[in-house]
Amino acid sequence: MTVRDVAVEAYKEALPALAASLVGGLIAGVVLGGMRAELRAVPGLLVLVPALLATRGNVYGSLGARIATALHQGLIEPYVVGGDRRLRAAATAALANGVLTSTFASIVAFFILTFLGKPVAPLPILVGIAIVAGLLSGIVLVVVVITVVFAGYRRGRNPDTIVGPLVTTTGDVFGILFLLIAVRTVLAIAGVV
Repeated sequence: MTVRDVAVEAYKEALPALAASLVGGLIAGVVLGGMRAELRAVPGLLVLVPALLATRGNVYGSLGARIATALHQGLIEPYVVGGDRRLRAAATAALANGVLTSTFASIVAFFILTFLGKPVAPLPILVGIAIVAGLLSGIVLVVVVITVVFAGYRRGRNPDTIVGPLVTTTGDVFGILFLLIAVRTVLAIAGVV
């Protein structure tokens, strides 16, 4: 196999995932553009959006990489089995890390905006939004990452090639969608809406 053949094969594998990532990013942008009322209702939320989306990519990209490595090393089988201790531990750790980093990002955003004298929503509102959005998007991302990585691996695809665009796309689309749901839920609970 020549270098050209390897490059062509890599592009064939990655191109559909990259195209889906592009479309998903545009959809997330449309949803974010429609959140004007929520962004006005929660000062400081726009500052938090990039941090929350980056968190999804970092945490769940790492989960995908762990699963891909375990598959390559033969430590796990490419099937979802409820009793697989390694898979459960990786998924639980990713979900916990996602919620904790979202919470931390909201606290840091609050204190930075307060320090700069910028308008910011109360800390419990920002933290509540981050926790709800982090939990909901985390559950979806864990399921999607595990399912797609296993399905791709069983079909002969390299999970390392598909996990990056997959997490980016899913994290952006569901991250923004669940951020919208989280804002509305937390504001309703707080009696602001």
